[in-house]
Amino acid sequence: MCGIAGWVAEAQSPLAEDTLASMLRAIAHRGPDGEGRCHFRSGTGRHVFLGHRRLAIIDPEGAHQPMCDVASGLALTFNGEIYNFRELRDGLARLGYRFARDSDTEVLLRAYQHWGCEVVHHLRGMFAFAVWDARNERLFLARDRFGEKPLFLYENGSGLYFASEMKALLRVPGVKTSVNLEAVWDYLAYRYVPGPKTLFSGIRKLMPGTTVTWERGKLKEERYWTAPDRSPCCLQQPQRDAVAAFLSQLDEAVKLQMVSDVPFGAFLSGGLDSSTIVALMSRHNSKVRTFSVGFGEDGYSELAYAAEVAGHFGTRHHEIVVDYRDIVKRLPRLVAYRDAPVSEPSDVPIYMLACEAARSVKMVLTGEGSDEILGGYPKHIAERFARGYQLLPGYIRHRLVEPLAQALPYGFRRIKTAVTNLNIEDWRERYACWFGALNRTERDQLSVLRLNGTPVTDLPPFDANPRASALRRILYFDQTSWLPDNLLERGDRMTMAASIEARVPFLDHELAAFVSSLPDNFRVRGLRSKWILREAGKRLIPECILRRPKVGFRVPVNEWFRGAMREYLLDHLQSRSSMTRSYYDARVLDHVLTEHLNGRQNHEKLLWALLNLEIWHRQYA
Repeated sequence: MCGIAGWVAEAQSPLAEDTLASMLRAIAHRGPDGEGRCHFRSGTGRHVFLGHRRLAIIDPEGAHQPMCDVASGLALTFNGEIYNFRELRDGLARLGYRFARDSDTEVLLRAYQHWGCEVVHHLRGMFAFAVWDARNERLFLARDRFGEKPLFLYENGSGLYFASEMKALLRVPGVKTSVNLEAVWDYLAYRYVPGPKTLFSGIRKLMPGTTVTWERGKLKEERYWTAPDRSPCCLQQPQRDAVAAFLSQLDEAVKLQMVSDVPFGAFLSGGLDSSTIVALMSRHNSKVRTFSVGFGEDGYSELAYAAEVAGHFGTRHHEIVVDYRDIVKRLPRLVAYRDAPVSEPSDVPIYMLACEAARSVKMVLTGEGSDEILGGYPKHIAERFARGYQLLPGYIRHRLVEPLAQALPYGFRRIKTAVTNLNIEDWRERYACWFGALNRTERDQLSVLRLNGTPVTDLPPFDANPRASALRRILYFDQTSWLPDNLLERGDRMTMAASIEARVPFLDHELAAFVSSLPDNFRVRGLRSKWILREAGKRLIPECILRRPKVGFRVPVNEWFRGAMREYLLDHLQSRSSMTRSYYDARVLDHVLTEHLNGRQNHEKLLWALLNLEIWHRQYA
């Protein structure tokens, strides 16, 4: 796990190594164990700079980067881990390639030497890397399939610039920092900025499963992988014991991702996903460390469940407790780490948990991605009923069912959310609204921006095959939008801010392909989510964990906004110093605030999004 930065620019470019050094200082938290820089001149006089900040996980004493090989004319700067590097090394060695170290970096360099731009198809892991290929005068950039590792791009008339985090690109002289208002409009819908946009005009995300090739001044972007749920399921009859096969595949992914030359552990919530990961880790290592976070408020802390799982598997367990003061104290700093609004309140305790873990380990495994691969959210159940529900007359749905649902107490929030979203007939808007802040009508009421935002196109996440099932289409949306642009972005920034690496076995692309090959009822069966994982879990973890309803990692923001964080919220959204208040109809915004603070409605999701957008503007705009 590391941070990378660099560029290719025309011969007359005034930028030099001090700019690269500044970019690397901006992301030093990603790699506190070392720094490397190199500079090349192409055959046509162009300048190429590659930089690297290192967090040493594999081969800590060697594998320094950028890794350069004069004989082949190659140089590599690499962020991530290639889990099948030893298998690749053995195959390449049989073809005559020689290796000096037990390093995935060296294997990646030789793999590119052998396969060129097709190398990405052979990699099993999480990665963002850049290769300078002097013989072809080519800069090749690639990002992993699900987008576990970030890569941002900036282009101007003289060159192409890249970095692991946007703050590094902001160190490049001439990079504009104006606010991308179309991205703001999207943010009000999604609560995160859907790729390839960012809140900075001119800076974009390289999309997951995508490569960029700059060759002799020409740029080509290519999508090399698509999440398999994009297509209809082609298997009618699964193999005899699909549950055993799934468990075997997941176990292999966990074992591969435990490869490390430094101490490691796991984030443990006490739920099904992380408990399964810890159970499988304990098969391969008897000294697993686990880390859990909870809250003082009743009904929000799951520390007791996590401790039960830790005790069952005999892990070395660590716990921390978070309160509202931790949120207020750390939120501006974490917005700066993310270069974007902190979309989820849980980002803050995850960062604090990462800081706690960093005291004793440099890498953790997590249960992230399970819901998006296996169908773990209530919306995955509800979407199957969308078409039938919308056959009801509109006056019944809008004038009877929805008002009744909205009148229910907050404890029925899932029913309220389901009814509201199932009434949205445009499936593209509905997909965004399930976890989003505002639908199109609500945005028109609140915001005065009046922008088009992300256009409806046949690109991810809206390019699923129309013959795919309702479940596969919503999962595909999650896998290509919610997951990379929110959850994985959160996971990367919050752990790297603490200088530790997080790995996610559920996102092993071979495991995802296997699950996608199964009929839908292996994921959602009746009103049961993640059916295959629950069946596999019967062979691994205590029955009491399996019986627990899904709680989710919730932070008590609702209560904090009405109490301890009330003045903090009002200062950011109502005071004269608010930079974003001009984006909204003040009467509508103040009505939303009053409804929440008086307890008439719970607008915590929207208010959290608006608060964080304001914090971002105070730091960057």
